This record gives sequence, structure tokens and C-alpha cells, in this order.
Amino acid sequence: MKITLKLFASLTDYLPAEAKYTNFVALDIARETTIGQLVDQYQLPAKQVHLVLVNGTYIAPDKRANQTLAEGDVLAIWPPIAGG
Repeated sequence: MKITLKLFASLTDYLPAEAKYTNFVALDIARETTIGQLVDQYQLPAKQVHLVLVNGTYIAPDKRANQTLAEGDVLAIWPPIAGG
């Protein structure tokens, strides 16, 4: 099934080279793939996976390991961001 993975800020370094400037990549994944499995597949550091949204809906940290993705989902991930 097809989904879109969007990574922001410093996490764009984990995208394929051709996707770093657009910050997203279209993926063909197996049904029942979880957010946690994709985070592991892309070797995203756990401490950098801070804000996670699926189709604009926040996914709490305790739900990410078991939250499966569906056809057409957009998974967006941001690292912790400091500002002032």
C-alpha cells in the first residue's frame, strides 16, 4: 500500500538524497506496518522522534509502536525544536 512519509528539520537527513529538499518520500509498505516499524526502518533516533502526526492527527508516544498505517496515509515526524 502507498503512504507518504514527511520528515522535518534535522530528520530530513534520514530521507533519500532526492527527497531532502522536498522533505517527503512516497513509500510502498506492507499492510499492518506500524509507525514504530517505519521509524526503525529509517533508523530515526528515538529521542528525535518527538511530534508524530498521521493525516494531521497527533499520535501519542505510547501509541506509536502499535499504530498501523493505512492506504494513502501521510505520516509526518518532527524532532524537538527549541526557540525563543
